[in-house]
Amino acid sequence: MTAPTPRGAGAAAAPTYRLPTTVRPRAYRLVLTPDLAAAAFSGEVEIDVTVAEPVTSLTVNAAELEITSAELTVPDAGTGATLVPTGVVLDPDEEMATFTFAEPLAPGPATLRLTFAGVLNDQLHGFYRSTFTDETGAERVIATTQMEATDARRAFPCFDEPEYKATFEITLVVDEGLAAFSNGPVVEETPAPGGRRRVRFAPTMVMSTYLVAFVVGPLEATDPVDVDGVPLRIVHAPGKDHLTAFALDVGTHALRFFTGYFGIPYPADKLDLVAIPDFAFGAMENLGCVTFRESVLLVDPDRAARVELERVADVVCHEIAHMWFGDLVTMKWWNGIWLNEAFATMMEVLAVDAYRPEWQRWVSFGVEREAALAVDGLHATRPVEFPVGRPEESQGMFDVLTYQKGGSVLRMLEQFLGPEVFRDGIHDYLTAHAYANTETSDLWDALGRASGRDVGALMATWIDQGGYPLVTVGEDGSLSQRPFSYSGEAGGAIGDHWQVPVLWRALDDEDRATTPLLLDGAGQVAPGLVVNAGGSGYFRVAYPTGEVVRLAARLGDLAPLERYDLVSDTWAAALAGRAPVTDLLRLARALGASGESDPSVWSVVLGALGLFDRVVPDADRPALARSVRALLVPVADRLGWDAGPGDDERTPALRAAVLRTLGTIGEDPAVAAEAARRFARAATVPLDADTESAVLEIVAAHGGGAEYEAFLARYRTPSTPQEEIRYLYALAAFDDADLAARTFALALDEVRTQNAPFLIQSLLVNRATGPATWERVAGAWETLVARFPANIVPRMLDGVRTLCAPPALAEEVTRFVEAHPLLGAGRTVEQILERLAVSVAFGQREGPGVAAAFEAALAPS
Repeated sequence: MTAPTPRGAGAAAAPTYRLPTTVRPRAYRLVLTPDLAAAAFSGEVEIDVTVAEPVTSLTVNAAELEITSAELTVPDAGTGATLVPTGVVLDPDEEMATFTFAEPLAPGPATLRLTFAGVLNDQLHGFYRSTFTDETGAERVIATTQMEATDARRAFPCFDEPEYKATFEITLVVDEGLAAFSNGPVVEETPAPGGRRRVRFAPTMVMSTYLVAFVVGPLEATDPVDVDGVPLRIVHAPGKDHLTAFALDVGTHALRFFTGYFGIPYPADKLDLVAIPDFAFGAMENLGCVTFRESVLLVDPDRAARVELERVADVVCHEIAHMWFGDLVTMKWWNGIWLNEAFATMMEVLAVDAYRPEWQRWVSFGVEREAALAVDGLHATRPVEFPVGRPEESQGMFDVLTYQKGGSVLRMLEQFLGPEVFRDGIHDYLTAHAYANTETSDLWDALGRASGRDVGALMATWIDQGGYPLVTVGEDGSLSQRPFSYSGEAGGAIGDHWQVPVLWRALDDEDRATTPLLLDGAGQVAPGLVVNAGGSGYFRVAYPTGEVVRLAARLGDLAPLERYDLVSDTWAAALAGRAPVTDLLRLARALGASGESDPSVWSVVLGALGLFDRVVPDADRPALARSVRALLVPVADRLGWDAGPGDDERTPALRAAVLRTLGTIGEDPAVAAEAARRFARAATVPLDADTESAVLEIVAAHGGGAEYEAFLARYRTPSTPQEEIRYLYALAAFDDADLAARTFALALDEVRTQNAPFLIQSLLVNRATGPATWERVAGAWETLVARFPANIVPRMLDGVRTLCAPPALAEEVTRFVEAHPLLGAGRTVEQILERLAVSVAFGQREGPGVAAAFEAALAPS
């Protein structure tokens, strides 16, 4: 390990991974020349800086770069003097380069000039290489970027901390015939030696290094759409222009929606949405040049499932929300990244709900919130915001607790304060801190000014501690709270007390008007009320048994999200061993009897059936399948296989989920036969996009080599990015051991590294092939960790939480995973293993009797 670099005279003591505060950047002028064929690049950068006090050295971040020259220009009687460093020290451990000078640098302006070279890596971070196959079958190469969290330093030497905001004037020297894109619009193109051309972009506003972007390759852009003076384009590989119209429409909506919501103009000069073939994240909010996975940007509405369109709309709106919340106003350090992502998550749902109200986006967001609640009820949870030392520690924040819990808690606060009050506070916050950096408390202060409440004290109970409360409703309407835990006992990182913003209403109120109550201890409402009215609260509710029975008999009087909460809270209590599983089964019967049509509500029951399928003894599996059919065949008969005149926008998702469960766990021969028939004729009668994934999973569960080859061929020659993903992940649904081994091998060589970890996750989740897949994962562990992007490996590992039977397998998995820690993912891995333990405990407690209990719950009373 290289010794820490000297900090220079006068510098305050600071952690070795933080830059000194004695020199700050103001502006970058960056020139990059990528060589796509050689997978390399060279560059030069001028950084205008301000020296705050006399120092003898200057430090920047640099990683995996060769710095070939360095000089510093300082004012000297108006002419300027050039200083050459007497020493250059590279610290690969801290990813820094320090330039030492013979004499102290005087306070004031200076300009650092560096030349450097690097490699276009294949790890999907920094300045990296992506490829695609064009319409002639030739492989084409793109050079693109992913800078967040701290990978700008792999593209050019810089002050790579979010608080060091500056302007960026970027120039790309590219081969003729290649397109170039960056944060700003092109202001000049001139010839360059070697048959190249020099593309200069306009300077950006002041912003953080993690938002810098540049993309070079054989790409095309749509004609710009003028959105109230902002040119909006989609950038894509050739031949995919027909897949851009939907994202352009969503982007147009989002720009107008957020400009109006925030009351602040869009902060950049243009907006390019760029589809990248290889991309580790879903998308990245680079100012004016947002990068995406192809499957969440390019889509054909006529060939996409409705949920796939929703996913594209979500991601586009999420990233555009960041242009204000994250880019215009930015966190000071990585402990604040949660607020960027949580706020954008809430805003994406708000914007998509305005774009397509019929999608009922806040109802489907309940499923996402439940994913956070499932993690947040573990001892291994964490506070939403926690101290971040080294930047890599922030990687643990890119999870459901940041996005879904953070977004849910903000939505709960918005509904409690009132949407207009909340919006006024956000406008205050963005206006006061535009072009600057903030701490979380700055937002609470702004919302406090707007509402007249102590928002900071309220939110501290939700952000600074893990977990959430179980609000218990007494027979007399009394309210009390205690921590919810799947282990049955509080502990670990779960907190002990919350200020709970409760909304309640009368069940008989046709207007469903709500009344707010801040529960900071004990509280009181009238008996027989709906608690967590509207369903926006981030907590669970435990009603008396009689009240649950009454609510189950009046499901139609509850809003969809209220019904969802009732079912999900009941299932959580059963999973935690706080209530019998028969409570959930009675609710499932009530859903069927009432004609429940919301897919989110049903998703809780279908998810529980998936766990039942893993923990029942093999001898009880036929009984479980019979009960699944008894519950779901009437629902499937009502829905049918094809769209009907009574369908709403959410019906297709329910149809697919019910058919998938019947054809797999329910072992329904009629469903399996119809799925096979539809797949067999797909060459002449294309499968409906909304049910295609369900059909494929059913066919795979009952199919063999011929079906596998057909799936593989479609994966390799897809007509849309969504079709590619459908057929890829369907390869993991085959129960045949040899086919599972073949799919695992594909993940190691053919499948893109952005998708391969998710394919292995799907193999682990397959009840039939999961144990053998785990043996392969353990055997190839070092290869997998080296091959896949570090931020996606924990997603692959998430599949092991389903390996709960037999318990000996879960113990084996736990021992191995604990002995092979993942850098920066320790807490995430702990959560995966604790969820596995919760499922094991449920299986040991309920597995032997759950099939019989299911049959009894569905029997005529």
